[in-house]
Amino acid sequence: MPTKIDTSIDTLGVPKIDSTLAFGPFVDPKEKTVIHIGPDVIAEAGDEQMLLPFEEAGPREKVYFDPPKTKCALVTCGGLCPGLNDVIRSIVMEAHHHYNVAATIGIRYGLQGFIPKYGHDIMELTPKSVTSIHEFGGTILASSRGPQSPEEIVDALERMNINILFMIGGDGTMQAAKILNQTIGERNLKISVVGIPKTIDNDIHFVSKSFGFDSAVAKATEAIRCAHVEAQGAPYGIGLVKLMGRESGFIAAEATLALKDVNFVLIPEEPFDLEGDNGFLKALECRLLMRKHAVVVVAEGAGQNLCNTNKKKDASGNPILGDICDILRSEIQQYFKKKEMPITMKYIDPSYIIRSIPANAHDRVYCGFLGQHAVHAGIAGKTNMVVTRLQDRYVYLPLNLVTQKRRRLNTESMYWRSVLESTGQPQYLKQCPLTE
Repeated sequence: MPTKIDTSIDTLGVPKIDSTLAFGPFVDPKEKTVIHIGPDVIAEAGDEQMLLPFEEAGPREKVYFDPPKTKCALVTCGGLCPGLNDVIRSIVMEAHHHYNVAATIGIRYGLQGFIPKYGHDIMELTPKSVTSIHEFGGTILASSRGPQSPEEIVDALERMNINILFMIGGDGTMQAAKILNQTIGERNLKISVVGIPKTIDNDIHFVSKSFGFDSAVAKATEAIRCAHVEAQGAPYGIGLVKLMGRESGFIAAEATLALKDVNFVLIPEEPFDLEGDNGFLKALECRLLMRKHAVVVVAEGAGQNLCNTNKKKDASGNPILGDICDILRSEIQQYFKKKEMPITMKYIDPSYIIRSIPANAHDRVYCGFLGQHAVHAGIAGKTNMVVTRLQDRYVYLPLNLVTQKRRRLNTESMYWRSVLESTGQPQYLKQCPLTE
C-alpha cells in the first residue's frame, strides 16, 4: 500500500479580518481539492493512484493579517531561472493593488541580504519599480548560494517588522524556509513563510512542473537544432549538446521530445558504459555507420560513474560534478581515431544562455498565478508551505512534503519510453544492430 502522506497546511491563527478584496469568488478553507497522484509525480504511488486532499489556492473571505498594517519581504535564492522577475512582479502587484499592504521589501543577493556583515541594501518594491521587469531575464533582487544563520535571518525579520516572507528558490531554499519557520515558531513570532518553488531542473519533490522549465526547454531546442545542422554538414558528423540537469534529466528528455532530431539522450538517472558491445561508443558507431550523423544530448549530471569526482559539495550543498562532456569528447575522438573513421564533432553548451532568458508566454501565465496565490496564502496566515500547480489546479503543499527528497525522472515510466522511441537509442545502450 502507498505511504500515507500528510498534506495539511499550518496557519498562524484563526483568520478573523474581512478580506479587502473588492470581489469574489473566495475559497472555502474547509474544502479540499482531491487529486489523483501517480508515479509520474512521486515514486511512492507505486502502481496505484493515490487519492490525496489538498488545500486549494486562492483568496479567503477572512484573512489573518490586516493588509494596511502588513509588511512583506521577498527574496530570490540559488541559480537564475526564467520567470523570476515575473513572480516578483506578480507578488508586488497583487499585494499593493488588491490588498493595499503597507510595504513590500526586496532582500538583495539572496539570504546574504538579511545578514548585516555583507552590507547589502534592501530594495523597496512598488508597482512602479517592477512594472517592466518581466521583460528581462534574471532577478532584479540578484541572488546568492549557500546557507546563512537562521537566527540572524529571523533577527532581521524582527528588526524590519516583517509579517510575511516570500522565498523563491529551489530545494536548498525550501530547506532553508523550513528551518526558518521552525526558528520563528521557537520564538513564538507571527511571521508567515511562503515558498514559491523554483528549479530549472524541475527536480522539486511533488512539484510536477516548476516555472521556467518550459522556457528552458524551448531555448534548449534551439541548441539541439543547431547541433543537428552541424552534424548533417559533414560525413560522420556528431552534434554534442550539454544541458542542465544535475540529478534529474527532465530538460534533456523534454527537449528531446520537442525536437525529434536527437539520437541519444544521456541522463543522471540512467548510468551507462562507454566501452564494450553494450557501451555508448559502440552504439554511436552503429548510428554513424547507418545514417552518417548523430545528435547526442547530455544532462550535466549524467555519467558521473565515469567521472573522477572528489565528492565535494558547492555552497548550496550540491555535489560538485565531473565534466562528463569533456570525457565524452575525448573518448569519442580516441575511439573513432582507432577505427580510422574521420568524424567531425561540434560541442554546444547553452546552459547560461538558457538560465538567463526572459520567460515565454506560458511560463509568464504560470508565474502570475503563483505570485497571486502566494500573496493570498500569506495574507490568510498560511505558513510553512509552498504554492504550486498539480493537474491544472493551484494548491498549497507543506514544506515537509516538498523537502523530503529531489524529484527524479522515472526510467520505468511511459514518459521515458516515449523518449527512447523518439531517439531510437537502444534501452540502456545494450542493443546494437552490429552486435546481434
